[in-house]
Amino acid sequence: MRGLEPGQATLADVEAAMGAPAERRQVGGETWLYYPDQPFGRKVLVARLAADKLIGVEQRLTDENISKLVPNRSRSEDVLALFGQPYKRFKFPLMERESWSWHMHRLANLPAGLHVQMSPDGVVREIYILDETNDDERIPR
Repeated sequence: MRGLEPGQATLADVEAAMGAPAERRQVGGETWLYYPDQPFGRKVLVARLAADKLIGVEQRLTDENISKLVPNRSRSEDVLALFGQPYKRFKFPLMERESWSWHMHRLANLPAGLHVQMSPDGVVREIYILDETNDDERIPR
């Protein structure tokens, strides 16, 4: 991301520096380019551009963005717009749920997993953030 100045860098500059995006979305008058480093990393970066100029690059897996999802109201499209494609999808037919998962960091940079469960109609039903630390990572040395 070095050398990518908002208002200066173009789409070509972003792709030269960051590579081809995993996903591209048109949101209003903006182009959003998704750069996940899942499953081994814990980020989903989104480069936002308008009129072929970089607005900024954002880390999307944050508590602030997760709080934008409202159970029983948000939809799968809202989740995809915030975080891009999940690194893993699980189906739970008996529960009539599909769970989408991402790895992230939160609270003092501790590893966590974000799991968003949806019903077959694409409505977000539950949101879980699960601790992914093991006991060795919690013990100061």
